[in-house]
Amino acid sequence: MYIPSRFNFLEDSLLDDCKKSPIMNTDIIEKKDGYELQIDLPGVKKEDIQIEMDKGILSISVSISNSSDEEDKKYIRKERFTGEIKRSFNIGENVDEEDIYASFENGILYLNLPKKEEKDNIAQFEFIPWIL
Repeated sequence: MYIPSRFNFLEDSLLDDCKKSPIMNTDIIEKKDGYELQIDLPGVKKEDIQIEMDKGILSISVSISNSSDEEDKKYIRKERFTGEIKRSFNIGENVDEEDIYASFENGILYLNLPKKEEKDNIAQFEFIPWIL
C-alpha cells in the first residue's frame, strides 16, 4: 500500500534480499534545516562506498568482496554476501544537492542533506522617496 507523503524518500528501489540483511537498512530523520540519512553498512570499507547524485536521485552503491584466498577454503555454510548492493532515493527538488555532506563511522554512513532555502512569496519592493 502506498502512503502519500510530502517527501519522496518512500520511493526507493532496493533488492528484496537487502530487506532480509543488516546491510543498507536506512533511517531518515527530518531536521529543521535538512534531512539526515543513517545507513547501516557493517563490515564495509569506506573506499567501497560510492555516492552519486543525478537529476534529484541519490544513489548509494557498495561493493562487497571476499579475500583472494577463497579457493583454499571449504565452506560448510556461507552467509556473507559478496557482490554489489545499490539503493536509490528520489530526493526531489527540496534538497540543496551541492551541500550534501557524508561521513562514515563504525559501519554507519551518515548523509546530511540540507534543505534549499525557502524564498518568501511576497514581492520585495524598494522604497523610493518622492521628491516634490
